[in-house]
Amino acid sequence: MWIVIFSLNSCRKIFLWIFLTLVSLLVISGCQSSPLINKDLTATEWQAQLQLDSVRESIVLENFSYQEIETRWLDWYDSSRERQVPALLFLPKKVLLPQHSQTAKIPLVIFSHGLGGSRDRYAYLGQYWASKGVASLHLQHVGSDRQVWQGSRITLPLRLRKAAGDDEALARVADVKFALDTLLHSSVAKFIDQQHLIIAGHSYGANTAMLIAGAEVERNRQRIKLQDPRFNAAILISAPPFYSNQKLDDILAKVKIPTLHITTTKDEITVPGFYSAPEDRLELFNAIGSDYKLLAVFYGGSHNIFTGRRHRPELSVQNQVLKAATQSLSLAFITREFSGEEKPLDEWQSQHKELLAEYQKIDHSDDANTLSINR
Repeated sequence: MWIVIFSLNSCRKIFLWIFLTLVSLLVISGCQSSPLINKDLTATEWQAQLQLDSVRESIVLENFSYQEIETRWLDWYDSSRERQVPALLFLPKKVLLPQHSQTAKIPLVIFSHGLGGSRDRYAYLGQYWASKGVASLHLQHVGSDRQVWQGSRITLPLRLRKAAGDDEALARVADVKFALDTLLHSSVAKFIDQQHLIIAGHSYGANTAMLIAGAEVERNRQRIKLQDPRFNAAILISAPPFYSNQKLDDILAKVKIPTLHITTTKDEITVPGFYSAPEDRLELFNAIGSDYKLLAVFYGGSHNIFTGRRHRPELSVQNQVLKAATQSLSLAFITREFSGEEKPLDEWQSQHKELLAEYQKIDHSDDANTLSINR
């Protein structure tokens, strides 16, 4: 999301604004209804999903992935911006072995967290990808990370608004470019296939990924172009709309690289001053200009179910299932981008069809016929 920060002239106005924001949020949340949020599986049907091969494999890897991967905590500093850029790197151990061929390079995913997140919040994805031979670098954006939750609840809306403002949106993109530059000038660069770089993110991080992928937001009658052509594909999880007067089609028309969109039927974003319904994820998918794009809408879930953190007991089964499905789907997408094979995605869709409220694959690349599968 790209939110303009408005200046307030007095403490009285600040507290009045906070009060009105919270009231309006309650009204929006209470009155706005989404057709998608009525779709879900029964408890018995969810329990049955635990038998999926992807879920069983995910549980095993959760306990033993440390044997297959190397994790590096990186505390980088961008002196040109006087900004810290913490990162967490997941590498397959096999590429570090002396006998590993230097010609067998691997894809790299750079991951951007959501508002109030951190570099280790989505570790389940990085660990899984690395165990499958894909490196991933998870960033922490210090202006919009977990520190926004620290402090008075009364001023939380102001902190969130600042964290989601224009300055931080630009800083996040600069974080990604700095991190990629730094990694590709390190000893790790020799393992990375620079022709297969993927930008990924959840929520606010998905907005960051779209800007990197070519989304253009207009400010002061000028289009802000932030695309990094080094990235070949994007994974967008729970992507919210851009907060702008521009039409979504206009913002996203220049995104041409392949995109994977992942969401749920209950993917509502509700933070002080901002609400986004599950349908917004579908509108964004329809608007994006990618020649090849894929949408998976899972039943149930929530906006935060993709973060990897613990959830309420009643969502524990959904959490395990959706994490595993996201891991395996994203890997199938990465495999397609790396090898050109469509088969892993088709097999994934077939195996997870009971979990999908909707699945669409649209391919206009190389004059291919459009393929759309809906459920």
